[in-house]
Amino acid sequence: MQLALNPLASRQVAVIGAGAGGLVAARELWREGHKVVVFERGDQVGGTWVYTPKVESDPLGLHPDRTTVHSSMYQSLRTNLPRESMGFRDYPFVAKEEDEERDPRRFPGHREVLRYLKDFASEFGISEIVRFETEVMVVDSVEGGKWKVKSKSKGGDGVHDEIYDAVVVCNGHYTEPRIAEIPGINTWKGKQFHSHNYRNPEPFRDQVVILIGGAASSADISRELAGVAKEVHIASRSIADEAIGKQPSYDNMWLHSMIKSAHDDGSVAFQDGSVVVADIILHCTGYKYDFPFLETNGIVTVDDNRVGPLYKHVFPPALAPSLSFVGLPWKVVPFPQFELQSKWIAGLLSNRIALPSKEEMMEDIKAFYSLLEASGIPKRYTHNLGDCQFEYNDWLAALCGCPVSEEWRKKMYLEVSKNKHARPETYRDEWEDDHLVLQAHEDFKKYTLNGVTKK
Repeated sequence: MQLALNPLASRQVAVIGAGAGGLVAARELWREGHKVVVFERGDQVGGTWVYTPKVESDPLGLHPDRTTVHSSMYQSLRTNLPRESMGFRDYPFVAKEEDEERDPRRFPGHREVLRYLKDFASEFGISEIVRFETEVMVVDSVEGGKWKVKSKSKGGDGVHDEIYDAVVVCNGHYTEPRIAEIPGINTWKGKQFHSHNYRNPEPFRDQVVILIGGAASSADISRELAGVAKEVHIASRSIADEAIGKQPSYDNMWLHSMIKSAHDDGSVAFQDGSVVVADIILHCTGYKYDFPFLETNGIVTVDDNRVGPLYKHVFPPALAPSLSFVGLPWKVVPFPQFELQSKWIAGLLSNRIALPSKEEMMEDIKAFYSLLEASGIPKRYTHNLGDCQFEYNDWLAALCGCPVSEEWRKKMYLEVSKNKHARPETYRDEWEDDHLVLQAHEDFKKYTLNGVTKK
């Protein structure tokens, strides 16, 4: 662990966003003795977990003047991670069996996750430091290494300027859609949606639908659509040749390779040679990182979905530690990782932990980018941690002087991945890792039932 020699400092810190990342960042900063203000555009905590039936005015999510909606939650969404591994380390996500309004399932619906985050905010008094319905317009560096934050509150009197010692960006990355590029799509006559604007299957009833994408949302939504649509066709880069064709457990679902082209007669051609006349194309193609408020004079850029240059996905060396990002990595168990990133940021800002020099950080970043390139990994997968997540988490934990990830947590992630592959339709309700659930609950006894002290 790199310990700093300077006296401990208390900083004025702005946290942008009151989703899971912003909430735990605020708690860790506050625990470390910093003065924290959280800016939240919505009217409650929870970020992407705040479900709304509202969708954007442009269903594809491209028009710059569209009415925007932050959340991408669909009505039926259940977590694809079990609650034991999802929760913050010292605030376990346990089922509240005694409350009939709660969802006790191991893989609960989105409302239960939101309630958990609200409980967390309440337990640690975070809601009191959140400015709700306040949008951050500009974050800009000023003299002395400080930051000017311009914000506008709903129904307020114009834009407010404030100076902070540091800014932690926690604005999420499930709002700005990525769209597949399809030759001929401009003359194709059907409708297009992005899954960001999918809420329930009803608008797709009796339609021929093509879904693009092979990740979690595509899998869930395609099964839901099969119950109402005339036909469901899934186009994905990751589908093996032997899997292409009609799906055995469905009368109306087909798997295809990627789309080759779309045509003005309504047909869509796939690379496997098949052709489908479709009514709707639904892009389940992920999201772009977007920081419209952040002005760094080109120091931090987003290039093919790589936010960079960032040391360990958190700090831009030229602006560290006063500017940081929580929650950029994907294909991870998010909440515990947000917690460790936040502990690191809080410790650095108080001078309890030190960073390497700017030069050393840039060398580390260059070496990381070179490794990705040599491995043939595209830029857009820079923040895809996947199998490396626990190594990364344990590196953070060691820096912060925290225990590394529990063995049950690592094993549970692997077991759930295997089960999901073996039982894609039922893994949320059938599993064989109860021994790991028991180990988790033994661990949770260290923290009385969500009764962690606020100190």
